[in-house]
Amino acid sequence: MEGPDKLDRKIISILREDGRASNAGIARKVGVSEGTVRRRLKNLVEKEYIQVVALPDAAKMGNSSQALLGVQVDPDKVDVVADAIKSLPDVTWVAVTTGSYDIFAWATLPSAEALGIFLRTKVGTVPGVRRTETFVNLDKKRGNVVI
Repeated sequence: MEGPDKLDRKIISILREDGRASNAGIARKVGVSEGTVRRRLKNLVEKEYIQVVALPDAAKMGNSSQALLGVQVDPDKVDVVADAIKSLPDVTWVAVTTGSYDIFAWATLPSAEALGIFLRTKVGTVPGVRRTETFVNLDKKRGNVVI
């Protein structure tokens, strides 16, 4: 498989809307057999085009303070800092980027106070971190993303 084709993308799109959609239900929607969907999904997972994960609602899990962290880093320490931030238990994901920030990270914590402590005692103490800017999540909106 070279990459996801049109059918794979339709299957992925359905799963993005309903991660618990059955193979039979997906098959009906895209007009193929259940076996075809099962084989396609197995291949997509094995080739790491998709991952099957549970995405908890942070607020419902007791983490009412959610923030995007922009991190500026010493140029020679980007990967080391990204790995250090990724290992922090309150961080959901980390991306190395271009632009004003070298790294973006998403953190979820129980309160604004806990977020402040996290920034000062965890992120701020990682060697190589020069500056951070925190963008606190006020509300979440989810649009339909089609690949």
